[in-house]
Amino acid sequence: MLRIEPATEGDAALILRFIRGLAAYENLLDACVATEEALHRTLFGERPAAEVLLAFWNNEPAGFALYFSSYSTFLAKPGIYLEDLFVEPEVRGHGIGTALLARLARVAVERNCGRLEWSVLDWNEPSIGFYRSLGAVAMDEWTGYRLTDAALERLAER
Repeated sequence: MLRIEPATEGDAALILRFIRGLAAYENLLDACVATEEALHRTLFGERPAAEVLLAFWNNEPAGFALYFSSYSTFLAKPGIYLEDLFVEPEVRGHGIGTALLARLARVAVERNCGRLEWSVLDWNEPSIGFYRSLGAVAMDEWTGYRLTDAALERLAER
């Protein structure tokens, strides 16, 4: 039996477990510096930066979706950006990922969002196939950019 519910402050350790599971799957565990304390502060503090949906399969933690608001100037509508979607390997194939995305799509529709979007690593063929099966379209003409660490600090000082 599948249950999906919004995360609460008491779920920070579980969220961190899922984040680390995703980081390991993406071969990025060394880049994962998140802590329970940081999750408490950024997800459940005075100004939450994101929201989380948790999935439970047979009352056991099974996966999560972490997302935040975005905005489309062309549509003049809010959107939702899915930062992370992860389902524990031992419970994949039960429709948990689909159910998390369907719940997130309902949230987007309820909030009158113009789109739901996310990124996927180009080598992650299982996920790419899954997203395509849902009707998602790759935005191949766009290239993502990121500033972090020293480069971010240097630009902020200009």
